[in-house]
Amino acid sequence: MQIQGKKALVFGGTSGIGLAAAQQLAGGGAEVVAMSRDPSKAPSDGNIAFSSCDVRDTDALAQLFADHAPFDILVSAATGGSRAAGPFLKMDLDAYRASFDKLWGYTNVVRLGAEHLSADGTIVLVSGAPARRARVGQSALASVGGAVEQFVRAVAPELAPRRINVVSPGVIDTPMFGPDAEARAKMLAASTANHLIKRPGTSDEVAAAIRFLIENDFVTGTTIDVDGGWILS
Repeated sequence: MQIQGKKALVFGGTSGIGLAAAQQLAGGGAEVVAMSRDPSKAPSDGNIAFSSCDVRDTDALAQLFADHAPFDILVSAATGGSRAAGPFLKMDLDAYRASFDKLWGYTNVVRLGAEHLSADGTIVLVSGAPARRARVGQSALASVGGAVEQFVRAVAPELAPRRINVVSPGVIDTPMFGPDAEARAKMLAASTANHLIKRPGTSDEVAAAIRFLIENDFVTGTTIDVDGGWILS
């Protein structure tokens, strides 16, 4: 797929990985609309249209798709809400269940967006390295990410010849780790000290993998790891 002149919708596209993907697509000549629950936090960018949407609100989501149809590229990096962490045997089960809002958001996006996707269109979702190799305290993250990746493999045949893939990031330096740059740098350095690549990744590095999956017409139903060697560490 040549992204020049294509239309792309990016959910979770106002910060972090989603924003980087939106910027790279816009830089390649795509018409980009980026959505999140709070688009006011997005930086000013005249090449991207920003809009408000909660991927858990199916009525609003269906209307948004109808308003922007047709489109060629659908990307979702939206977290859907809170994510639980810590030992599973001590975890509040409501918090564990709430972590699956990410999965429900993705399934809403795919289910409601697919009918408006062009015949050669493509979808990319964002999972996470715990789905591939979980650390202690990451049972919720691993469960949700694993469900996302299996969902993509299951629906890829139904969507064909349209394509759907997943990018699985490792530790990425994004705003989700807090506004204190010094504290964030120390935490990220410690969490990647045993990785093969001993630093956190960047949003742009993950977005480059998203763009690869969009542009490569011979890839579907698969997961691309951008994790600095997380799964080998």
